[in-house]
Amino acid sequence: MVKWRVRNLEVFEAIRGRRSIRAFENREVSQELVEKLIEAARWAPSAGNIQPWEFIIVKKPEIKRKLAEAALGQSFIEEAPVVIVVCADEVRSAQGYGLRGKTLYCIQDTAAAIQNIHLAAYSMGLGTCWVGAFREDEARKVLKMPEGIRPVAIIPVGYPAETPLPRSRRPLKQIIHYETF
Repeated sequence: MVKWRVRNLEVFEAIRGRRSIRAFENREVSQELVEKLIEAARWAPSAGNIQPWEFIIVKKPEIKRKLAEAALGQSFIEEAPVVIVVCADEVRSAQGYGLRGKTLYCIQDTAAAIQNIHLAAYSMGLGTCWVGAFREDEARKVLKMPEGIRPVAIIPVGYPAETPLPRSRRPLKQIIHYETF
């Protein structure tokens, strides 16, 4: 049996160990580590290998504050040393797959990239949180995003200042369906 490793962590250990972190140490995250997170993200699968993702790295306090406001007042966003906003290029996906590419594939593709960021961050001792609750138009304005680029997730990144307990998961027998629903 082949064992997959994520920086000395078994993949399933990383999947089960990762938590949403909403409290961060007052400690810088190096540019090198941020770029490793984006490197992990760009290796995510994408429909037709179109790779419709764009990543906005935010460190300026005033922009993080405005993002936190756009995210319904989730102040932990501005407390993180780095925030990565993962965006979907709807136009790029639509060129390959029309309306389905614009409305679905670009979201699926960026979601895969987002998950890679979370797992890579955990493997490097960093904490992250997938923030999807935000006013999209406000975030677009704050980040000066062009038409056709859609913010999908705001990811605060930093060294965790908390260790949340695991949350419950539905049992397999409740979620698996064989052959038909």
